[in-house]
Amino acid sequence: MQSPGAVRTSEEKTLNARNAETEQRRSRGDGVWKVLTAVFAFDEGAKLRRTLGRFPDDRDYDVIVVDDGSTDGSIEDAEQRGFKVLRNARNDGIGAAMCRAIRYARQHDYDVIVMCAGNDKDRPDQIPRLLAPIRNGQYKIVQGSRYMPQGRSGRMPFYRTIATRFVHPWLMTLAARQRFTDSTNGFRAIALSLFDDSRIDIEQSWLSHYELEPYLLYKAVRLGHGVREAPVSKIYPHKKLGYTKMRSFTGWWSIVRPVFLLGLGMRK
Repeated sequence: MQSPGAVRTSEEKTLNARNAETEQRRSRGDGVWKVLTAVFAFDEGAKLRRTLGRFPDDRDYDVIVVDDGSTDGSIEDAEQRGFKVLRNARNDGIGAAMCRAIRYARQHDYDVIVMCAGNDKDRPDQIPRLLAPIRNGQYKIVQGSRYMPQGRSGRMPFYRTIATRFVHPWLMTLAARQRFTDSTNGFRAIALSLFDDSRIDIEQSWLSHYELEPYLLYKAVRLGHGVREAPVSKIYPHKKLGYTKMRSFTGWWSIVRPVFLLGLGMRK
C-alpha cells in the first residue's frame, strides 16, 4: 500500500505531465489559446467607461466585466456597449469577484485569464506582454510590474510608492524566495491549468478581499509553478475621480497578512 506522500507525488507528476503536454501542443500551434480578460468594477463611473474604451476592436481575447455590487449606473452602460457582465448582488470583495471570474473562465473552457482593474489604472494594449510568456508554455502567472525597465507609474501618492515598490515586494521576496519588484499590482495573466493543482484552494473564506492576489503569487512560486514579471503601466486617475477604494489600514493589512500567514504555515 502506497503512503499518502507517495500518492501525492504520483498525482503531482501526472498533473505536471498533463499540463506540460497541453502547453507544448499549444506553443507548437496545434491549438488556439482561449483567453478571457476580466475587468473588475465597483462604482467606477467614468473610470470604467474609459477602461472599456481602451480595449482594441481587433483583440484576440474576450472581455467580461465583473461587477461587485455597483449602484452608480456604470454597469448598465457597459452592457449597452455590448460587454458581457457578471453581476454580484452585493459588494463581496475583490477576492470573491476574482474567484467568480476564475470559475466562469474554467466553466467556459478558457486557457488563460487576465485580471484588469476597472478604474482606468491599467492599459489593455499591454495585455500581449502578459500573455506571451504563458503562450510560450513556460509560466503559469505573469505578474505586471510598473517598476521594471519599460514599466511606468504615474500620479501615485508617496506612501503608496513606498508600500508597493519597497515594503510589500521585500516581504513577498523573502517569503516566496523569488524576487519581485511589484507584488501588489493586480494587472496579471494566469494560466487556468494552475487551478488543477488541488494544493491551491481559492475558495477559502479568508481570501474574499485583497488576500487572494498575494496568496496566488506565494502558492504558485512555492509549489514550483513558473512565475515571472513583465513591464506594464499603472497610471492612477486624478484624485478628484477617486484613485482607490482601499482603506488605509485594513486594506493594506489584507494584502500583507497572507505573506505572514502562509510563510509561518498558519494557512494553507
